[in-house]
Amino acid sequence: MHEGHRKRMLQRLERGEELQDHELLEVLLFNAIPRKNTNPIAHELLTAFPSLGELFRADYEKLLDVEGVGPETAAYLRCIGILCERMRNKEADDLPAVFSAGTFSGFLRERYASLRQEVIEIFCVDAQGRIRSSKRFTQSLPGRAAAEPKEITDLFSARKPDGVVIAHNHPDAPARPSAEDDRFTAQMQLLCSANNIRLYDHIIVGRDGAYSYFLVGRMEEIRRNFNIKTIVGEKLYRG
Repeated sequence: MHEGHRKRMLQRLERGEELQDHELLEVLLFNAIPRKNTNPIAHELLTAFPSLGELFRADYEKLLDVEGVGPETAAYLRCIGILCERMRNKEADDLPAVFSAGTFSGFLRERYASLRQEVIEIFCVDAQGRIRSSKRFTQSLPGRAAAEPKEITDLFSARKPDGVVIAHNHPDAPARPSAEDDRFTAQMQLLCSANNIRLYDHIIVGRDGAYSYFLVGRMEEIRRNFNIKTIVGEKLYRG
């Protein structure tokens, strides 16, 4: 029974973006636990570590505390965590050192030139304006990418940026923002303001160039209108 289930799960990897976190983890554990149902262990791991980021940053000893996780599985997961960290560090080396609204669009046009699917990317910026890391979200809905509020707040919690830059692409359309892009920018501004993070810009790369909310003068208005302090009131926000 397990063999047939595993085969079906492996086939579903062809549409991996449709798999939930626990399902991806279940498949990943096939290698570490070859003769056992890995679904319950995947759920146990995501109960102990509520996000994949926390799981793959967890120490070896903490992994061993999870029911069903033995030394080999803990070592396997820890090894993946270390590899992920090294890839993030390498990715940071490939990013521009400092965010500049005037030049970042050119960097993004090169970065997304070969992509045929829509992605959303969040770049984390420190207090000195240096770009420290990025997180890419791929398609979760037919034809477009999406980043859920919980995924974004998890990112904020893990990386603790002072500011962020949002970018996404329109592979087969102009760089003109849609109504959905405007809503997403406003939602991101609310999330950022609630976490004391500055939203520097939202840049859209299309087949005809790039659009920057900051450079066209819309970013400041969005920051002003979608600010948690303004919405709930300065005194109430401060408590």
